[in-house]
Amino acid sequence: MPGISRQLTLSAARAHIHERCLQPSPTTGTVGLECEWHVVPARNLLGTVSLFALRDMIDPLLPLPGGSSITYEPGGQIELSGPAAIGFGAAHEAMARDIDIVRRVLAMHDIELVGAGVDPWRSPRRELHAPRYDAMETYFDTHGPHGRVMMTRTASVQVNLDNGRAEQMESRWRLAHALGPTLVAMFANSPLAEGVPTGWRSTRLANWWAMDRGRTGPVGDHTSMASWADYALGARVMLMRAKADCYVPVTTALTFGGWIEQGHILGHPTMDDLDYHLTTLFPPVRPRGWLEIRYLDALSLHWWPVVAAVTTVLMDDEEAASIAQRATRETVGRWMVAARDALGDDDLATSAATCMGAALDALDRAHVDGRLLDLCADYADRYVERRRTPADDSLDAWWTRAEPCPATNARVAQWV
Repeated sequence: MPGISRQLTLSAARAHIHERCLQPSPTTGTVGLECEWHVVPARNLLGTVSLFALRDMIDPLLPLPGGSSITYEPGGQIELSGPAAIGFGAAHEAMARDIDIVRRVLAMHDIELVGAGVDPWRSPRRELHAPRYDAMETYFDTHGPHGRVMMTRTASVQVNLDNGRAEQMESRWRLAHALGPTLVAMFANSPLAEGVPTGWRSTRLANWWAMDRGRTGPVGDHTSMASWADYALGARVMLMRAKADCYVPVTTALTFGGWIEQGHILGHPTMDDLDYHLTTLFPPVRPRGWLEIRYLDALSLHWWPVVAAVTTVLMDDEEAASIAQRATRETVGRWMVAARDALGDDDLATSAATCMGAALDALDRAHVDGRLLDLCADYADRYVERRRTPADDSLDAWWTRAEPCPATNARVAQWV
Protein backbone atom coordinates (compact mmCIF):
# COMPACT_ATOMS: atom_id res chain seq x y z
CA MET A 1 0.00 0.00 0.00
CA PRO A 2 1.22 3.56 -0.66
CA GLY A 3 3.40 5.25 1.92
CA ILE A 4 3.35 8.79 3.29
CA SER A 5 6.83 9.68 2.04
CA ARG A 6 8.82 8.73 -1.04
CA GLN A 7 10.52 5.36 -0.59
CA LEU A 8 11.22 4.24 -4.15
CA THR A 9 13.45 5.62 -6.89
CA LEU A 10 13.39 4.80 -10.59
CA SER A 11 16.79 3.14 -10.39
CA ALA A 12 15.72 1.00 -7.43
CA ALA A 13 12.53 0.03 -9.27
CA ARG A 14 14.50 -1.02 -12.36
CA ALA A 15 16.89 -3.06 -10.26
CA HIS A 16 13.99 -4.78 -8.50
CA ILE A 17 12.24 -5.63 -11.77
CA HIS A 18 15.46 -7.10 -13.12
CA GLU A 19 16.07 -9.13 -9.98
CA ARG A 20 12.50 -10.40 -9.80
CA CYS A 21 11.76 -11.12 -13.45
CA LEU A 22 14.91 -11.36 -15.54
CA GLN A 23 17.15 -13.92 -13.87
CA PRO A 24 18.46 -17.18 -15.37
CA SER A 25 16.49 -20.26 -14.39
CA PRO A 26 18.10 -22.64 -11.92
CA THR A 27 16.46 -25.57 -13.74
CA THR A 28 15.83 -25.72 -17.48
CA GLY A 29 13.14 -27.72 -19.22
CA THR A 30 10.51 -26.58 -16.70
CA VAL A 31 6.93 -26.44 -17.96
CA GLY A 32 3.80 -25.10 -16.27
CA LEU A 33 0.35 -25.16 -17.86
CA GLU A 34 -2.72 -23.05 -17.15
CA CYS A 35 -6.03 -23.82 -18.82
CA GLU A 36 -9.10 -21.59 -18.67
CA TRP A 37 -12.61 -22.77 -19.53
CA HIS A 38 -15.99 -21.20 -19.97
CA VAL A 39 -18.51 -22.96 -17.73
CA VAL A 40 -21.87 -23.37 -19.45
CA PRO A 41 -25.11 -25.29 -18.76
CA ALA A 42 -25.11 -28.12 -21.32
CA ARG A 43 -28.70 -27.44 -22.38
CA ASN A 44 -28.57 -23.66 -22.41
CA LEU A 45 -25.56 -22.00 -24.04
CA LEU A 46 -26.84 -18.59 -22.92
CA GLY A 47 -27.24 -19.67 -19.31
CA THR A 48 -24.89 -19.16 -16.39
CA VAL A 49 -23.67 -21.27 -13.52
CA SER A 50 -23.42 -19.45 -10.22
CA LEU A 51 -20.03 -19.41 -8.57
CA PHE A 52 -21.61 -20.65 -5.36
CA ALA A 53 -22.94 -23.74 -7.13
CA LEU A 54 -19.68 -24.23 -9.00
CA ARG A 55 -17.61 -24.12 -5.82
CA ASP A 56 -19.96 -26.57 -4.14
CA MET A 57 -19.21 -29.01 -6.95
CA ILE A 58 -15.47 -28.37 -7.26
CA ASP A 59 -14.21 -27.76 -3.73
CA PRO A 60 -14.78 -31.36 -2.56
CA LEU A 61 -12.40 -32.50 -5.33
CA LEU A 62 -9.44 -30.63 -3.86
CA PRO A 63 -6.60 -31.34 -3.75
CA LEU A 64 -6.56 -32.65 -7.31
CA PRO A 65 -4.21 -35.59 -7.94
CA GLY A 66 -2.16 -33.74 -10.55
CA GLY A 67 -1.57 -30.84 -8.19
CA SER A 68 -3.54 -28.22 -10.14
CA SER A 69 -4.96 -25.30 -8.21
CA ILE A 70 -8.35 -23.92 -9.19
CA THR A 71 -9.31 -20.28 -9.41
CA TYR A 72 -12.30 -18.46 -10.86
CA GLU A 73 -12.21 -15.56 -13.29
CA PRO A 74 -14.63 -12.61 -13.06
CA GLY A 75 -17.06 -14.04 -15.62
CA GLY A 76 -17.22 -17.41 -13.91
CA GLN A 77 -14.52 -19.00 -16.05
CA ILE A 78 -12.63 -21.75 -14.26
CA GLU A 79 -8.83 -21.90 -14.41
CA LEU A 80 -6.68 -24.90 -13.63
CA SER A 81 -3.06 -24.02 -12.90
CA GLY A 82 -0.72 -26.98 -12.87
CA PRO A 83 2.49 -27.18 -10.87
CA ALA A 84 5.81 -26.70 -12.63
CA ALA A 85 7.16 -29.98 -13.99
CA ILE A 86 10.31 -31.08 -15.73
CA GLY A 87 9.37 -31.78 -19.33
CA PHE A 88 6.09 -31.42 -21.17
CA GLY A 89 5.08 -35.04 -20.69
CA ALA A 90 4.80 -34.73 -16.92
CA ALA A 91 3.04 -31.35 -17.10
CA HIS A 92 0.54 -32.64 -19.65
CA GLU A 93 -0.20 -35.85 -17.80
CA ALA A 94 -0.95 -34.01 -14.55
CA MET A 95 -3.12 -31.36 -16.20
CA ALA A 96 -5.05 -33.87 -18.34
CA ARG A 97 -5.85 -35.95 -15.27
CA ASP A 98 -7.12 -32.95 -13.32
CA ILE A 99 -9.19 -31.57 -16.19
CA ASP A 100 -10.85 -34.95 -16.68
CA ILE A 101 -11.84 -35.16 -13.03
CA VAL A 102 -13.37 -31.67 -13.09
CA ARG A 103 -15.10 -32.37 -16.41
CA ARG A 104 -16.66 -35.60 -15.15
CA VAL A 105 -18.04 -34.03 -11.99
CA LEU A 106 -19.53 -31.07 -13.85
CA ALA A 107 -21.05 -33.39 -16.46
CA MET A 108 -22.98 -35.11 -13.68
CA HIS A 109 -24.73 -31.75 -13.20
CA ASP A 110 -25.25 -31.13 -16.94
CA ILE A 111 -22.50 -28.52 -17.03
CA GLU A 112 -19.86 -28.32 -19.76
CA LEU A 113 -16.35 -26.91 -20.01
CA VAL A 114 -16.20 -24.93 -23.26
CA GLY A 115 -12.80 -24.18 -24.76
CA ALA A 116 -12.82 -21.01 -26.88
CA GLY A 117 -10.79 -17.80 -26.84
CA VAL A 118 -14.03 -15.84 -26.45
CA ASP A 119 -17.35 -17.19 -25.24
CA PRO A 120 -19.23 -17.57 -28.55
CA TRP A 121 -22.70 -16.81 -27.25
CA ARG A 122 -23.01 -14.95 -23.98
CA SER A 123 -22.77 -11.20 -23.39
CA PRO A 124 -20.26 -9.85 -20.85
CA ARG A 125 -21.48 -10.42 -17.32
CA ARG A 126 -19.48 -10.48 -14.13
CA GLU A 127 -20.13 -13.31 -11.68
CA LEU A 128 -17.24 -12.65 -9.31
CA HIS A 129 -17.44 -9.43 -7.34
CA ALA A 130 -14.42 -8.36 -5.34
CA PRO A 131 -12.76 -4.97 -4.69
CA ARG A 132 -9.91 -5.73 -7.11
CA TYR A 133 -12.26 -6.60 -9.97
CA ASP A 134 -14.57 -3.67 -9.24
CA ALA A 135 -11.63 -1.29 -9.57
CA MET A 136 -10.27 -3.11 -12.63
CA GLU A 137 -13.65 -2.84 -14.38
CA THR A 138 -13.86 0.88 -13.64
CA TYR A 139 -10.35 1.39 -15.01
CA PHE A 140 -10.96 -0.54 -18.23
CA ASP A 141 -14.32 1.16 -18.80
CA THR A 142 -12.39 4.38 -19.47
CA HIS A 143 -10.95 2.65 -22.57
CA GLY A 144 -14.25 1.28 -23.92
CA PRO A 145 -16.23 -1.98 -23.67
CA HIS A 146 -13.39 -4.40 -24.36
CA GLY A 147 -12.16 -4.63 -20.79
CA ARG A 148 -15.42 -6.20 -19.66
CA VAL A 149 -15.19 -8.74 -22.46
CA MET A 150 -11.63 -9.61 -21.47
CA MET A 151 -12.53 -10.04 -17.81
CA THR A 152 -15.70 -12.08 -18.24
CA ARG A 153 -15.73 -13.77 -21.63
CA THR A 154 -12.18 -14.72 -22.65
CA ALA A 155 -10.15 -17.86 -21.98
CA SER A 156 -6.73 -19.16 -22.96
CA VAL A 157 -4.19 -21.91 -22.71
CA GLN A 158 -1.14 -20.38 -21.04
CA VAL A 159 2.26 -22.04 -21.34
CA ASN A 160 4.87 -21.13 -18.74
CA LEU A 161 8.49 -21.92 -19.57
CA ASP A 162 11.75 -21.18 -17.82
CA ASN A 163 13.87 -18.19 -18.77
CA GLY A 164 16.73 -20.51 -19.68
CA ARG A 165 20.37 -20.30 -18.79
CA ALA A 166 22.05 -16.89 -18.85
CA GLU A 167 23.33 -17.36 -22.40
CA GLN A 168 19.88 -18.53 -23.60
CA MET A 169 17.64 -15.86 -22.12
CA GLU A 170 17.69 -13.29 -24.90
CA SER A 171 17.21 -15.85 -27.68
CA ARG A 172 14.29 -17.47 -25.83
CA TRP A 173 12.70 -14.06 -25.29
CA ARG A 174 13.03 -13.25 -29.00
CA LEU A 175 11.68 -16.62 -30.07
CA ALA A 176 8.65 -16.44 -27.77
CA HIS A 177 7.70 -13.18 -29.50
CA ALA A 178 8.62 -14.28 -33.02
CA LEU A 179 6.44 -17.38 -32.67
CA GLY A 180 3.46 -15.34 -31.48
CA PRO A 181 1.73 -14.45 -34.75
CA THR A 182 2.31 -17.93 -36.18
CA LEU A 183 0.91 -19.72 -33.13
CA VAL A 184 -1.99 -17.27 -32.85
CA ALA A 185 -2.83 -18.03 -36.49
CA MET A 186 -2.33 -21.78 -36.14
CA PHE A 187 -4.62 -22.13 -33.12
CA ALA A 188 -7.14 -19.31 -33.61
CA ASN A 189 -10.40 -20.30 -31.95
CA SER A 190 -12.59 -17.28 -31.28
CA PRO A 191 -14.42 -16.06 -34.40
CA LEU A 192 -17.77 -15.47 -32.65
CA ALA A 193 -18.91 -13.18 -29.86
CA GLU A 194 -22.45 -12.71 -28.57
CA GLY A 195 -23.68 -15.12 -31.20
CA VAL A 196 -22.27 -13.56 -34.37
CA PRO A 197 -19.01 -13.53 -36.37
CA THR A 198 -16.73 -10.65 -35.42
CA GLY A 199 -14.56 -10.50 -38.54
CA TRP A 200 -11.61 -11.99 -36.62
CA ARG A 201 -10.37 -15.56 -36.30
CA SER A 202 -8.93 -14.71 -32.87
CA THR A 203 -11.35 -12.20 -31.41
CA ARG A 204 -9.62 -12.71 -28.08
CA LEU A 205 -6.38 -11.17 -29.34
CA ALA A 206 -8.23 -8.42 -31.19
CA ASN A 207 -10.07 -7.59 -27.97
CA TRP A 208 -6.83 -7.40 -25.98
CA TRP A 209 -5.37 -5.08 -28.64
CA ALA A 210 -8.36 -2.75 -28.36
CA MET A 211 -7.79 -2.18 -24.64
CA ASP A 212 -5.03 -0.31 -22.85
CA ARG A 213 -2.16 -1.07 -25.24
CA GLY A 214 0.43 0.13 -22.75
CA ARG A 215 -0.31 -2.91 -20.61
CA THR A 216 -1.72 -5.45 -23.10
CA GLY A 217 0.41 -4.87 -26.21
CA PRO A 218 3.80 -6.51 -26.76
CA VAL A 219 6.82 -5.24 -24.89
CA GLY A 220 8.16 -2.51 -27.18
CA ASP A 221 11.60 -3.97 -27.93
CA HIS A 222 11.04 -7.71 -28.14
CA THR A 223 14.72 -8.24 -28.97
CA SER A 224 15.87 -7.54 -25.40
CA MET A 225 14.41 -8.63 -22.08
CA ALA A 226 15.86 -5.47 -20.51
CA SER A 227 13.04 -3.50 -22.17
CA TRP A 228 10.62 -5.06 -19.69
CA ALA A 229 11.55 -2.47 -17.06
CA ASP A 230 10.77 0.39 -19.47
CA TYR A 231 7.43 -1.24 -20.33
CA ALA A 232 6.47 -1.76 -16.69
CA LEU A 233 7.41 1.73 -15.53
CA GLY A 234 5.77 3.30 -18.59
CA ALA A 235 2.47 1.48 -18.08
CA ARG A 236 -0.38 3.30 -16.41
CA VAL A 237 -1.27 2.62 -12.81
CA MET A 238 -4.53 0.65 -12.86
CA LEU A 239 -5.43 0.90 -9.19
CA MET A 240 -4.05 1.74 -5.77
CA ARG A 241 -4.70 -0.27 -2.65
CA ALA A 242 -5.72 2.32 -0.08
CA LYS A 243 -6.16 -0.49 2.46
CA ALA A 244 -6.57 -4.25 2.45
CA ASP A 245 -10.15 -4.23 1.15
CA CYS A 246 -10.16 -0.88 -0.67
CA TYR A 247 -8.90 -0.65 -4.25
CA VAL A 248 -9.04 2.78 -5.88
CA PRO A 249 -9.11 2.83 -9.71
CA VAL A 250 -6.78 5.40 -11.26
CA THR A 251 -8.56 6.82 -14.28
CA THR A 252 -6.07 9.61 -14.95
CA ALA A 253 -3.04 8.93 -17.14
CA LEU A 254 -0.50 8.23 -14.39
CA THR A 255 2.34 5.84 -15.24
CA PHE A 256 4.10 3.91 -12.51
CA GLY A 257 7.27 5.84 -13.24
CA GLY A 258 5.28 9.05 -12.91
CA TRP A 259 3.86 7.85 -9.61
CA ILE A 260 7.39 7.29 -8.31
CA GLU A 261 8.51 10.76 -9.30
CA GLN A 262 5.36 12.80 -8.66
CA GLY A 263 3.53 10.91 -5.93
CA HIS A 264 -0.26 10.88 -5.58
CA ILE A 265 -2.84 12.14 -3.14
CA LEU A 266 -3.03 8.59 -1.75
CA GLY A 267 0.71 8.46 -1.17
CA HIS A 268 3.95 7.28 -2.73
CA PRO A 269 4.47 3.78 -4.16
CA THR A 270 6.33 1.12 -2.21
CA MET A 271 8.16 -1.94 -3.50
CA ASP A 272 5.03 -3.91 -2.67
CA ASP A 273 3.02 -1.58 -4.92
CA LEU A 274 5.52 -2.21 -7.70
CA ASP A 275 5.16 -5.96 -7.33
CA TYR A 276 1.39 -5.59 -7.46
CA HIS A 277 1.60 -3.32 -10.50
CA LEU A 278 3.52 -6.03 -12.36
CA THR A 279 0.55 -8.41 -11.86
CA THR A 280 -1.72 -5.92 -13.67
CA LEU A 281 0.34 -5.99 -16.88
CA PHE A 282 -0.82 -8.43 -19.55
CA PRO A 283 1.50 -8.41 -22.59
CA PRO A 284 1.51 -11.43 -24.93
CA VAL A 285 4.78 -12.59 -23.33
CA ARG A 286 5.29 -11.66 -19.69
CA PRO A 287 8.53 -12.33 -17.77
CA ARG A 288 8.02 -13.26 -14.13
CA GLY A 289 11.22 -15.15 -13.41
CA TRP A 290 9.93 -17.43 -16.15
CA LEU A 291 8.22 -16.75 -19.49
CA GLU A 292 4.43 -16.62 -19.52
CA ILE A 293 3.18 -17.21 -23.08
CA ARG A 294 -0.24 -15.60 -22.90
CA TYR A 295 -1.34 -15.13 -26.52
CA LEU A 296 -3.03 -18.50 -27.19
CA ASP A 297 -6.78 -18.99 -27.51
CA ALA A 298 -8.35 -21.70 -25.39
CA LEU A 299 -9.06 -24.84 -27.38
CA SER A 300 -11.57 -27.63 -26.89
CA LEU A 301 -11.14 -30.50 -24.45
CA HIS A 302 -10.01 -32.58 -27.41
CA TRP A 303 -7.41 -30.21 -28.87
CA TRP A 304 -5.95 -28.23 -25.96
CA PRO A 305 -2.93 -30.58 -25.51
CA VAL A 306 -1.81 -29.81 -29.07
CA VAL A 307 -1.34 -26.07 -28.59
CA ALA A 308 0.50 -26.68 -25.32
CA ALA A 309 2.76 -29.37 -26.77
CA VAL A 310 3.62 -27.48 -29.96
CA THR A 311 4.37 -24.24 -28.12
CA THR A 312 6.60 -25.99 -25.59
CA VAL A 313 8.61 -28.05 -28.02
CA LEU A 314 9.21 -25.16 -30.42
CA MET A 315 10.70 -23.23 -27.53
CA ASP A 316 12.57 -26.02 -25.76
CA ASP A 317 13.88 -28.35 -28.47
CA GLU A 318 17.08 -26.84 -29.87
CA GLU A 319 16.60 -28.06 -33.44
CA ALA A 320 12.90 -27.14 -33.56
CA ALA A 321 13.65 -23.71 -32.09
CA SER A 322 16.25 -23.03 -34.76
CA ILE A 323 13.81 -23.99 -37.52
CA ALA A 324 11.06 -21.89 -35.96
CA GLN A 325 13.32 -18.86 -35.69
CA ARG A 326 14.02 -19.00 -39.42
CA ALA A 327 10.43 -19.82 -40.34
CA THR A 328 9.01 -16.79 -38.54
CA ARG A 329 11.31 -14.12 -40.00
CA GLU A 330 8.59 -12.87 -42.37
CA THR A 331 5.82 -12.92 -39.77
CA VAL A 332 7.41 -11.20 -36.76
CA GLY A 333 5.10 -8.52 -35.41
CA ARG A 334 2.12 -9.48 -37.61
CA TRP A 335 -0.14 -10.02 -34.63
CA MET A 336 -3.25 -8.40 -36.07
CA VAL A 337 -2.93 -10.13 -39.42
CA ALA A 338 -2.79 -13.41 -37.51
CA ALA A 339 -5.81 -12.50 -35.41
CA ARG A 340 -7.86 -11.46 -38.46
CA ASP A 341 -6.84 -13.90 -41.18
CA ALA A 342 -5.14 -16.78 -39.33
CA LEU A 343 -3.84 -19.27 -41.90
CA GLY A 344 -5.60 -17.44 -44.71
CA ASP A 345 -2.46 -15.31 -44.86
CA ASP A 346 0.17 -16.87 -47.13
CA ASP A 347 3.20 -16.03 -44.99
CA LEU A 348 1.57 -17.24 -41.80
CA ALA A 349 0.40 -20.44 -43.49
CA THR A 350 3.93 -21.15 -44.68
CA SER A 351 5.42 -20.41 -41.27
CA ALA A 352 2.80 -22.55 -39.52
CA ALA A 353 3.42 -25.55 -41.78
CA THR A 354 7.15 -25.38 -41.19
CA CYS A 355 6.78 -24.92 -37.43
CA MET A 356 4.27 -27.74 -37.12
CA GLY A 357 6.58 -30.07 -39.03
CA ALA A 358 9.47 -29.14 -36.74
CA ALA A 359 7.27 -29.66 -33.69
CA LEU A 360 6.15 -33.12 -34.79
CA ASP A 361 9.75 -34.18 -35.39
CA ALA A 362 10.79 -32.84 -31.99
CA LEU A 363 7.92 -34.57 -30.19
CA ASP A 364 8.90 -37.81 -31.89
CA ARG A 365 12.52 -37.35 -30.77
CA ALA A 366 11.32 -36.71 -27.24
CA HIS A 367 9.39 -40.01 -27.24
CA VAL A 368 6.19 -38.40 -26.00
CA ASP A 369 3.14 -40.56 -25.46
CA GLY A 370 2.11 -41.98 -28.83
CA ARG A 371 -1.47 -40.82 -28.37
CA LEU A 372 -0.33 -37.23 -27.94
CA LEU A 373 1.90 -37.45 -31.00
CA ASP A 374 -1.00 -38.86 -33.01
CA LEU A 375 -3.25 -36.05 -31.78
CA CYS A 376 -0.74 -33.42 -32.90
CA ALA A 377 -0.41 -35.14 -36.28
CA ASP A 378 -4.21 -35.19 -36.60
CA TYR A 379 -4.32 -31.46 -35.92
CA ALA A 380 -1.69 -30.88 -38.59
CA ASP A 381 -3.67 -32.93 -41.12
CA ARG A 382 -7.05 -31.47 -40.30
CA TYR A 383 -6.07 -27.83 -39.94
CA VAL A 384 -2.53 -26.70 -40.69
CA GLU A 385 -2.11 -28.51 -44.00
CA ARG A 386 -5.54 -27.27 -45.11
CA ARG A 387 -4.86 -23.70 -43.91
CA ARG A 388 -7.72 -23.95 -41.44
CA THR A 389 -8.12 -23.54 -37.69
CA PRO A 390 -10.90 -24.44 -35.24
CA ALA A 391 -12.23 -20.93 -35.87
CA ASP A 392 -13.15 -22.03 -39.40
CA ASP A 393 -15.17 -24.94 -38.02
CA SER A 394 -17.12 -22.55 -35.80
CA LEU A 395 -17.79 -20.20 -38.70
CA ASP A 396 -18.93 -23.05 -40.96
CA ALA A 397 -21.36 -24.21 -38.27
CA TRP A 398 -22.64 -20.68 -37.72
CA TRP A 399 -23.32 -20.01 -41.40
CA THR A 400 -25.08 -23.36 -41.71
CA ARG A 401 -27.62 -22.60 -39.02
CA ALA A 402 -27.82 -18.79 -39.03
CA GLU A 403 -29.76 -16.40 -41.21
CA PRO A 404 -27.95 -13.10 -41.90
CA CYS A 405 -29.70 -10.15 -40.33
CA PRO A 406 -28.96 -6.43 -39.81
CA ALA A 407 -27.98 -7.10 -36.20
CA THR A 408 -25.11 -9.24 -37.41
CA ASN A 409 -23.50 -6.39 -39.31
CA ALA A 410 -24.03 -4.02 -36.39
CA ARG A 411 -22.33 -6.43 -33.99
CA VAL A 412 -19.42 -7.04 -36.34
CA ALA A 413 -18.84 -3.30 -36.60
CA GLN A 414 -17.84 -3.05 -32.94
CA TRP A 415 -14.96 -5.45 -33.49
CA VAL A 416 -13.57 -4.56 -36.90
